[in-house]
Amino acid sequence: MQQTTGDEERKVGGSTLSASVAYDGDSSCIGDARHLAVSFLTAVRSVHGVPVSERALGVTQLVVSELVANAVKYAPGSVALDLQVDDGAVRVSVWDGDPVLPDVAATDPERLGGHGLEITLALSQAYQVRREPVGKRVTVLIALADDPNGSMAARTAV
Repeated sequence: MQQTTGDEERKVGGSTLSASVAYDGDSSCIGDARHLAVSFLTAVRSVHGVPVSERALGVTQLVVSELVANAVKYAPGSVALDLQVDDGAVRVSVWDGDPVLPDVAATDPERLGGHGLEITLALSQAYQVRREPVGKRVTVLIALADDPNGSMAARTAV
């Protein structure tokens, strides 16, 4: 597995905290991406003092895992992961070289497998897929703080 670290921008005081990494697309990058997400949000919380709930940490780890796994499985080749914290949310963006947009299967509790994107949609505040000059980018938004009412925030545009 080859990993190339991109820009690691970490600004505080109303500015963006971010981390980017490119992987060669080997299946071992799935675990590496999960670890990056956890270490990034842990640093955001402990070093920069931004509140990050345990729920947000776990949800982000799961969503990163699902999105990177889908890229590795369905779009062989390089995969890029971008994490950005801004305005109380983490934006998770995964790029791959295949221009075919993912299809969200209808909910079927009897179906074995194929629930990753379904889970991602249920856990995120916003979801966007767009074609790029090469490949596509899937972006989701996850709130960093727990809703005091215990419900997920309304879905918004990414």
